[in-house]
This record gives sequence, C-alpha cells and structure tokens, in this order.
Amino acid sequence: QVQLVESGGGLVQPGGSLRLSCTASRSILSFYKMDWYRQAPGKQRTLVAYISTGSITYYTDSVKGRFTISRDNSENTMYLQMNSLKPEDTAIYYCHARDSMNEFWGQGTQVTVSS
Repeated sequence: QVQLVESGGGLVQPGGSLRLSCTASRSILSFYKMDWYRQAPGKQRTLVAYISTGSITYYTDSVKGRFTISRDNSENTMYLQMNSLKPEDTAIYYCHARDSMNEFWGQGTQVTVSS
C-alpha cells in the first residue's frame, strides 16, 4: 500500500509563505500525475495544482502567480511553495497521486492564514 505523507502546514500571517511537502513510500515516477487539493471548512475538496511526470503543471486561477508546484524524483517528494498567502487559502491541504491502476491520498496538513 502506497503512503503519501504531507508536512509543512501551519499558521502564517497574510502575505506570508509556506512550503508543503508530500513524500511517497515508493518512487513518484510511478505516478503519472500528482496533485494538491484543499478543503476549507464547510466546503468541497477542490484541486489546487497538479504536476505530471513530464512536469506539465496546472494551477487553479485563485493561486496562479502565488503558488508553485514542483517535484524531486530523487527524494520521492512533491512540493507546493505558497507565497503571498491570503486568509481564503486557509484549508486542509491534501496530496493526491494516480498510477495506472489506483489513486492515493495523504492524510492532509492544515494551513491557517490569519493575523
């Protein structure tokens, strides 16, 4: 069973930065796509960004220019660099990955943006 472990969440003031990490228990080259989702209180889980094995990236409009997704294949880790954070970015952030047969979720990491 594949495990995805997120880290890097926390409390930050508006305008601040955080870097989330998602480390997999096996080579991330086996995943054709890896994503970050987030779920705010009382809302549905939504896609924030994804990165493919060919390093093609996608960002939802609300984070374009502020967030950067990346991956380090040698460390089996995906990252989400979050800059210029806003209170509306407050949510639990989840790592997600797909291979040819299955999809996998991490346990989530809380990001709170508040003064």
